[in-house]
Amino acid sequence: MSAEYVLAVDIGTTSAKTCVFKIGKSLKLVSSAQFDYPIRFLPNGGAEQNPDDWWKASCSGARKALAESGIPADAIGGMAFCCQMQSLVLVDKNGSAVRPSMSYMDQRATEEKHRGIERGFAVEGMNVGKLLPSLAISGGVSASVKDPLWKYQWVRAHEPDAFSHAVKWLDVKEYLVGRCTGRFAMTPDSAFATMLFDSRPGKMVWSRKLCDIFDVDIDKMPEVVASTDIVGPLLPAAAEELGLKAGTPVFGGGGDLSLIALGSGAVNVNQAHIYMGTSGWVSACVDRRMVDIDARVASVLGAMPGRFNYMSEQETSGKCMEWVKDHLALDEIGLYLGSHNVCDDPEAKFDSVFDFLAETVKQVKPGSEGIIFAPWFRGSRSPFEDPNVRGVFFNIGIDTGKRCMVRAVVEGLGLQTRWQLEAIQKKVRTAGPIRFVGGGARSMATTKIMADIIGQRVETTESPQNAGALGAAMLCARGLGAVSSFDEAASLVPVVRVDEPDPTVRSVYDEHYEVLKQLYYRNRDLFGRLNRVEAV
Repeated sequence: MSAEYVLAVDIGTTSAKTCVFKIGKSLKLVSSAQFDYPIRFLPNGGAEQNPDDWWKASCSGARKALAESGIPADAIGGMAFCCQMQSLVLVDKNGSAVRPSMSYMDQRATEEKHRGIERGFAVEGMNVGKLLPSLAISGGVSASVKDPLWKYQWVRAHEPDAFSHAVKWLDVKEYLVGRCTGRFAMTPDSAFATMLFDSRPGKMVWSRKLCDIFDVDIDKMPEVVASTDIVGPLLPAAAEELGLKAGTPVFGGGGDLSLIALGSGAVNVNQAHIYMGTSGWVSACVDRRMVDIDARVASVLGAMPGRFNYMSEQETSGKCMEWVKDHLALDEIGLYLGSHNVCDDPEAKFDSVFDFLAETVKQVKPGSEGIIFAPWFRGSRSPFEDPNVRGVFFNIGIDTGKRCMVRAVVEGLGLQTRWQLEAIQKKVRTAGPIRFVGGGARSMATTKIMADIIGQRVETTESPQNAGALGAAMLCARGLGAVSSFDEAASLVPVVRVDEPDPTVRSVYDEHYEVLKQLYYRNRDLFGRLNRVEAV
């Protein structure tokens, strides 16, 4: 098969971005459209979304992107989704969700996790009889309260009526592919995230043993297909809503981690990338299963056969900058970042409020006058797992202004990234420059601070905020035969900016890095004291 254009839909935490790409010597972005949707945070630690919101945003985005491109629907040769991962979407026999989706940030299942893996003789807080077979079979273990396995058990315990109507356990992408094709099919990366999938070479099937150990009905697990497989032709009803041609091939797609890794161009073994979107992570491409239980770092099956993403995740990354925008910079009458604004009308000079914040960051010296920010707004998954920990501004003085606080947030994200990167490097000797993608990589101030803090060269790609959609487009190109191998991905992703670390600021960031770690270790009991009731 061959095609000139493909459609990629990137479903993030709070918005869907739909992109039309032209296939050539590279994948050229022709047009894009973005539509937002809400996420609901509950007082008991819940985080939920309406799956229908993802679908409506995808349809609106596809129609708008096609209209702006001027490309007819029948010119789209294929489509794929790149989606947030580790949500729980339980559906009935018609593919309709039986309850709202439980987001990857949902942390209600504390008791289910305790009963499911923490009782009995334990190592690193986990039952040995369940830990060892999990590591041997799946290559990982459900060590976080936010893992889908515990959400599944929470629904069964607290919402038995909804659970009784569920026939399949899906993730975000699988729900949307089902809306398109009427078929329940999951790709290996999403299957791996359940920690019930046998990822050993030559296996790649659901593990009946693990399903039995964790009391999961294996019949609720969907069939597994490759990311480049055509799950099915686009159904007429779905095609009408999307504005596409019925019968358009719908590929398996991938989770955000898998496809952002692909779209970053860091596809060779031991290459690493940093992603800063609503959530964030550090990931290295490896060719074998790996796990570090203590640091909560594990290799996740990727979109490329035989490749894994050894990754450390942080729940709130770019979300911290959104918080800065909403609570430090904006109010009902305008933008305030201290007594001396850069100009009277910031939006007249800068393309977005984030560009204005970046300009503000550059006006403060490295170290933010001693202010340290810890970016743990919704707990932490790695390099330590603690649902009770929360964000901190540390060492504020009477002369501290908003500019210092804004820069401290950016530096705090960099310090957390360094902690995650060092957890990765305990087992992987990362090679070459580190790619930086996601919305946070659009700011030159952020990329420079990141390079200075981690002490390595950082490369930024063209349109880093579209890395996930680009990865989905690559899957389409590969599935359609327009790209001969995934190794060509690096040449399809041009680097547009390189930041070298400044050795003169290393000592400042080294000191702040050690303080950040001690902020957690010395205060974790206090975080638990204040927030344990909320988490439970």
